[in-house]
Amino acid sequence: MAPLAGIKVLDLTSVVVGPTCTLLMAQQGAEVIKLEPPEGDLLRKLGGKSRTPGMSPKFLHFNRGKRSITVDLKTEAGKAVARRIAAGVDVFVSNIRGAALRRLGLGWEDLSPLNPRLVHCAITGFGSGGRYADLPAYDTIIQGASGMASAMARTFEEPRYMPFVAADHMTGFLAAQAICAALVGRAASGLGQAIEVPMFENMASFVLTEHMYQRTYGPEGEMGDPRIMDPSGRPVRTADGWICVSPNTDAQAFAFFEAIGRPELKDDPRFNSVAARLGNVAAYFGVRAEGLRGRKTAEWLEILRARQIPAMQVNAMEELFDDPHLVDVGLIETQMHHSEGEVLALRPATRFSAGAPVMCDAPRQGEDGAAILGEFGFSADEIESLMTGAVRPAEKLQ
Repeated sequence: MAPLAGIKVLDLTSVVVGPTCTLLMAQQGAEVIKLEPPEGDLLRKLGGKSRTPGMSPKFLHFNRGKRSITVDLKTEAGKAVARRIAAGVDVFVSNIRGAALRRLGLGWEDLSPLNPRLVHCAITGFGSGGRYADLPAYDTIIQGASGMASAMARTFEEPRYMPFVAADHMTGFLAAQAICAALVGRAASGLGQAIEVPMFENMASFVLTEHMYQRTYGPEGEMGDPRIMDPSGRPVRTADGWICVSPNTDAQAFAFFEAIGRPELKDDPRFNSVAARLGNVAAYFGVRAEGLRGRKTAEWLEILRARQIPAMQVNAMEELFDDPHLVDVGLIETQMHHSEGEVLALRPATRFSAGAPVMCDAPRQGEDGAAILGEFGFSADEIESLMTGAVRPAEKLQ
């Protein structure tokens, strides 16, 4: 039994932050019903060129293990369908802004009377109660506002976004964790609850936890962990490429000095303790760079690993497909998708000894609509009527 087996999720999310959350839940056994508007999840088009319309590669990866129903929530019939499904699930997740969600009649105060056991999770750009609450947000907006882009300026001399939708991913992870915590609470109390997961506050907390540093003790304190913020805190060039090396403990640092032929540095007052090395970060990184220049990456990996010093080669993205460890554990799988043919997919990286669900393919838009309606008690006549109006069958969306 996968840990979330038997948990039903109504997913009104799109693009990355919400689908990250519900993908994790699907990987852990939850049944995820993806409710899409007639135009579909934006990621169907925004996520790269696709073999067939609306099935971009990013959409395939973020929406495995889910089923799709297309509902026009601008109609009263569509709103009624969403509320009826919500009354029969365990979890409701959306990344629709709060005011819009309430206008649809899908806020916590609307759904809780219909389903007191419902865990209602609203993933938002900004938390309620603040002046930004109703502003739209994407990952880039949050990276800038939260200090993430500015932190990159310490290295690149100007603000930059990370080349990943990092704020989306991290907030999605946090939302999944909060939902699971609420489900544990429900097991004890019998009652659901509302959860708000704001991207801005969570990413600001992420930055400040890491880099509040001496400001912790007062406004005059310096911010930014120097070990991480130093421009030399990056992969190091070797004779034929790049390597990542992090000798942080005294035992690791002293072994590293031996490895590069500088054993006398163990007694250097700049480097003879964790505190000393932290106070002389730039000099310590300089020793590291100079010491690693003379040998090839593979040679260094053998030498450093023999001394239990944390070290890894720098993989290009393309090299991940051939990384021997990833091949050993079977992270990347070749699969036959029911509409896209042969594709590469990622198995869940986290494993549970009790078992993992069989993950279905990412769905074509609306392809499960009639089946989902039937599972939630809609009659054959109701389904027939809805499928010609508020609920769109897949064949009418291509």
